[in-house]
Amino acid sequence: MFDVALAEAGAQVPIATSSDENFPPENIIDGKSETFWATTGLFPQEFIITFTALMSLEQIKINCYQVKGLAMERSIENEPVNFEPMCEKELCPSDASLQMEEFSGENSSAKHLKFVIKSGYDHFVSVHKVCVNGMASRE
Repeated sequence: MFDVALAEAGAQVPIATSSDENFPPENIIDGKSETFWATTGLFPQEFIITFTALMSLEQIKINCYQVKGLAMERSIENEPVNFEPMCEKELCPSDASLQMEEFSGENSSAKHLKFVIKSGYDHFVSVHKVCVNGMASRE
């Protein structure tokens, strides 16, 4: 298993609901916690990570700041369509540190993962890093 959500592994962020040239969505998959994608203040906010192929998922980790309501969905289609819910969680607030949440991949597979930030503890939230431990699926 390795992090299939890295840009250097071929992952992309084809869709994000907001973009600031100083804090672009591509920062989510650069593998660094110091860089981040910042939202523009309204909810919900969404971004999609697309993998190079259908991946078997084991664990998903997200490092973010001020995120309250978070949902994840998956798609096995070639294009990012027909998403199915995976999980939904209310994250605990953190004062000055990053929220670090882990989710089971539920022994599922995905070509695309959609992250929906339903609410935040502030008007603006940030996503610093997403790590998806997985490998190419044999399906």
